[in-house]
Amino acid sequence: MKRSFRWIGFIAARYVSRRGRGPSPFLAVLGIFTGVLALTVILAVMNGFQLGFIESIVEISSYHIRLEPLPGGAEGDAAVQKIRDLALVRSALPFRELQGILQGGREGQQAAVLRGLPPDALETDRGMAGRLTFEAGSFNLETPNSIIIGVELARRLSLRLNDKVSLASLAGLLAEEGLEVLPPVNSRFVITGIFRSGFYEYDLGWAFIRLDDAEVLSGPGDKIFLGIKLQNRWQDTLGMERIRNVLDPSGGPGGWNLHSWRDYNRAFFGALRTEKLLMFILVGLIFIVVGLNIFQAQRRTVLERREEIGLLRALGASDKAVRLIFVWDGFIIGFAGASLGMALGLIVAFNIGPFFVMLEAAVNLCIGLINVLAGLFGASGGEEFAVFSPAIFYIKEIPSRIIPHEAILIFLFGFLSALAAAWFASGRVSRMRPAEVLRYE
Repeated sequence: MKRSFRWIGFIAARYVSRRGRGPSPFLAVLGIFTGVLALTVILAVMNGFQLGFIESIVEISSYHIRLEPLPGGAEGDAAVQKIRDLALVRSALPFRELQGILQGGREGQQAAVLRGLPPDALETDRGMAGRLTFEAGSFNLETPNSIIIGVELARRLSLRLNDKVSLASLAGLLAEEGLEVLPPVNSRFVITGIFRSGFYEYDLGWAFIRLDDAEVLSGPGDKIFLGIKLQNRWQDTLGMERIRNVLDPSGGPGGWNLHSWRDYNRAFFGALRTEKLLMFILVGLIFIVVGLNIFQAQRRTVLERREEIGLLRALGASDKAVRLIFVWDGFIIGFAGASLGMALGLIVAFNIGPFFVMLEAAVNLCIGLINVLAGLFGASGGEEFAVFSPAIFYIKEIPSRIIPHEAILIFLFGFLSALAAAWFASGRVSRMRPAEVLRYE
């Protein structure tokens, strides 16, 4: 027999195309296709939701790194400039934060976090600008006593653009002796913007005011923070090290306290990571089921083709060469199923809105037909179906985000599960002896 192994691919393709005996590989390809498609779309939607929440927290609330307290005067300005000059720093923004109660002119009160920012905050921090969508007005803090509130807060207090709102600051200062509390400061503010962040807690419980107004409301003992954004938020450890070096080249403590975004909402981020891991495992069980199916199908193929295997061995084919025929089958099945599933999964993930519209239309068509039939018998019908109802989910559109390394990992899961199943199933070939197989032929 020729030493060339081209005949291996020829025979494997013949087996896969069922030009002869053996089970059809269609169900195996369909199983790999379904698993890759489902896992790609599910993780894309999950990434869209999770990264939306995480980016809202990181870009609006916690920043990538916080420095506290930021000194006042020339020392603070010099520190901010040194940090902004670092190559890995995208922006550095001073801010104050305090608690307050807002009361509209018509009804209700609502507690809120008041973030004091410079008027040019959105020009300095483009990351935060990308997370805020303005339903009315703009980020206008040019005039004193200006305030920007969330859309849910405006709805709760029945407020509109240019309305006046009463703000009571809760930043009382405890005296060291007698625990005396300073009375809250009351001020009137004019609404210059109403924003939507996509994160319900911020849209209901956050407001932005001028940095100077926050200083007046917070009292003389309140400290100022510096919110730092990095070019890559995953380099927070390196960023804190570089910032410490530039602020205090001598290596001393220097009184600079730096906190990473990982320190804030740690439990929330951990819950999201665990949820994603469990979803990955549960949907990944599809590949285990499909792999077992391929394993059993290949074992059956080996048994049904004993005579052909014996003939190939008698002609001089080695154990390894004959085994590679069935491994090549697994390669074709895994590659075809994973490629088709990944291609369609990416198409659906990048067009997730129209896909769910078509899905809802198909389901509602079935519900409509059932309602018609139910009406003929005097029974009540069902309600319209919505995958992500705005009454339940705080979203305007379904988010979807593809992470490249996850897509590659999903493809490899589908491909390697078929390849591994074929490899283990073909192990029976090495135990066959040509004389035993062809004895009664």
